Amino acid sequence: MENKLKDKNAIITGTSRGIGRATLKLFAENGVNIWACCRTIYTEDEELFSNLAEEFGVWIKPVCFDLRDEDSINTSVKSIIKEKRPIDILVNNAAVSYGTALSMMPVAKIKELFNVNYFAQLQIIQLVSKVMMRQKKGVIINMGSVSGMEVYPGNLAYGSSKAALIYATKLLAKEYAPYGIRINAVAPGTVHTDMDSARTKEQMKEVIDRTALKRGADPEEVAKVIRFLASDDASYMTGSVVVVDGGRTDF
Repeated sequence: MENKLKDKNAIITGTSRGIGRATLKLFAENGVNIWACCRTIYTEDEELFSNLAEEFGVWIKPVCFDLRDEDSINTSVKSIIKEKRPIDILVNNAAVSYGTALSMMPVAKIKELFNVNYFAQLQIIQLVSKVMMRQKKGVIINMGSVSGMEVYPGNLAYGSSKAALIYATKLLAKEYAPYGIRINAVAPGTVHTDMDSARTKEQMKEVIDRTALKRGADPEEVAKVIRFLASDDASYMTGSVVVVDGGRTDF
């Protein structure tokens, strides 16, 4: 079967763990060159990138910045753009989670979460899309969540930030379509990552009980959906939100 991602160049955020790490590995296996964005690069990350690059004949360049820092994002993404390489794919994956009742949640914490999960994503899209507009092509994949589509007590900040990103995905898909840029979102349910491990056993059981497949997803299962959306196999998809939740949705 033809590999439709080979020799593409992709920016992936949040590559240090979870879905971002799984996507990085899968993209490398498919011959994609990667700017691997994370807040901090560790020795084990450098070793992994080097090993993947050698095994699959790609390049993987770490790019470090903090999504809480607008200037850091601006400087780092512009450093990618200055390389004068095509940017074929952007995977806006990195996010943070924080949940409690509004009565116990500092407004500053809500603002911090929105800065990372929403405003930073828009900033990256704004910068990268300028390259894609000149190319007259590109694919952007935003990491939504079923939390942005269902109402769950104690999930105001995270759910609202993901709902905003899902709305932006649908709107920007229309704005950028004339430039040949496709923009979609993935909305996972429970995934076996550090973020979901913050749930108590009782909370996890309640979510799994509402899931038809009675289990959480492995990060690789979500990464495969991202791979599909990034490829020409999804060439007629834009403005879509692909739910990957094992049959959890009840909204």
